[in-house]
Amino acid sequence: MQPYIFPYLGYYQLVNVADAFVLYDDVNFIKGGYINRNNILINGVAQRFTLPVPGASSNKKICELSFSPDTKKILKTITQAYSKAPFYSDVYPLIEMVLQAEDRSITSVCQLGIKSVFDYLGIEKKIIKSTDLAYDRGASPADRLIEITKSFDDSVYVNSIGGQVLYDKEYFDARGVELKFLKMKSVQYSQEKDEFIPNLSMIDVLMWCDKYFIKNLLSEYELV
Repeated sequence: MQPYIFPYLGYYQLVNVADAFVLYDDVNFIKGGYINRNNILINGVAQRFTLPVPGASSNKKICELSFSPDTKKILKTITQAYSKAPFYSDVYPLIEMVLQAEDRSITSVCQLGIKSVFDYLGIEKKIIKSTDLAYDRGASPADRLIEITKSFDDSVYVNSIGGQVLYDKEYFDARGVELKFLKMKSVQYSQEKDEFIPNLSMIDVLMWCDKYFIKNLLSEYELV
């Protein structure tokens, strides 16, 4: 999966189910996508936050780009949104540490964001950058994923549910890899408001839920 800054719960479920999770950072950056943005809850409404990427271009690889060092605005927004949330004092230092990381590369910051959340939950995960792997980068998108999977001596590749429109199970099967898709179940947790707002950044989950509950949420999916 491409690196994203504090993505939604389903992304962390994907990391959790994998024996080895590969950050796919040697593909093109997607302008207007969720690599550098997501939604948090502000006054009961989903509001988008964005971490600027100077020189962002769809013609550049993710690994070639970095986040802006200016994080004052986003940190202020997070504080205003969640200062009264039950786990703010535990979680805010984690978010601040990630967003203010010295290495500003998108890959590094997003990798730290994933690792820090799992460290907070007491779960050890193996996260590898695709830039560190040897595989045929000129192959088709599906063949690249198949080759990466086999590089770990594995025969199962799990993608997000959105990958169903991109990849064919029979194509993978014919090449010795079982393709599965992770579909997050409908989950809810207390946001201290009447109407639950789903699919927000993991920041929202961390702010409102205790560690034990979050660990249970990580298992609320099905593989199809």
